[in-house]
Amino acid sequence: MAVQKVAIVIHEGVQALDVAGPVDVFAEANTYVPAEDRYETVLIAADRRPLRASNRMQMIADVSFEDASGDFGILLVAGGPHLPDAGPDTRLTDWLRSAPERAEVYGSICTGAFALGGAGLLDGHTVTTHWQNAQALAARFPDAKVEPDRIYVRDGRLVTSAGVTAGIDLALALVAQRHGAGVALTVAKRLVVVAQRQGGQSQFSPYLTVPADPASVSARIRDHVMANLEKPHTLRSLADKVGMSSRNLARHFVQETGITPHDFVQGARIDAARMLLEATERPLKTVAHDCGFGTTDRMRIVFSEKLGVSPAQYRASFRRGG
Repeated sequence: MAVQKVAIVIHEGVQALDVAGPVDVFAEANTYVPAEDRYETVLIAADRRPLRASNRMQMIADVSFEDASGDFGILLVAGGPHLPDAGPDTRLTDWLRSAPERAEVYGSICTGAFALGGAGLLDGHTVTTHWQNAQALAARFPDAKVEPDRIYVRDGRLVTSAGVTAGIDLALALVAQRHGAGVALTVAKRLVVVAQRQGGQSQFSPYLTVPADPASVSARIRDHVMANLEKPHTLRSLADKVGMSSRNLARHFVQETGITPHDFVQGARIDAARMLLEATERPLKTVAHDCGFGTTDRMRIVFSEKLGVSPAQYRASFRRGG
């Protein structure tokens, strides 16, 4: 092995923790690896003028785009609250287009995925971002497959993470890949990270949040489904519950929530199963029944499709106290 250069791309309005979290992981890892295998982190921006993070912290890049030369082991663009709504920063996107040629591994933290998309680097790849921005990312870059409920995703040399602190999980995963799980766990403990979350673990879920209007169609459907999770729910049965046609329910529900009734029901089942798997020793057969999957095989298929792990693997990795 040799010294690995890590580039973190910053910009005006960057999320400070998107930068500091991964930087601290790589810096801490240097304590536990040989000097010749250490990480060297560099901040890169359009120029070296001071910029303000979204929390008003001042940052100064180590090098500008113009002066950033050579290759990197890892190149990540940090996110910022403004990126989903802002127009493309041409200096940033132009420089990022060369990321695949500049780095062995390249990607984004949180909403930095929007900058990658602007540079054409998401097309044909499976990616993630903060769950609140996942729908916007998918709409803006339809040639990418956006996974809204993943902590991080690796697709070949491209890596993307969910919101803010998920950048720490991504950095720990990259350390584990290079130096082993033992080093990554030691770093996590040193940083007082309770557990290194894996890519398949769910982000904070949008499915179980309380609707703004408790009398809305989506709120009534939510309350009914959550009170009867173990029962089958079809679009027809849900429509009958609120006295609407199936077509009208589907239209109203998507308008109010941004997802279909089917996706809501499936997400609610996954959320409930996750909580039972994390907090109880109930057999998988019981969890599948109580959460409405019917069979363990069906629950396993849904977990594998949506979270990338089986229910048994999820329990082994994330059970509280485990």
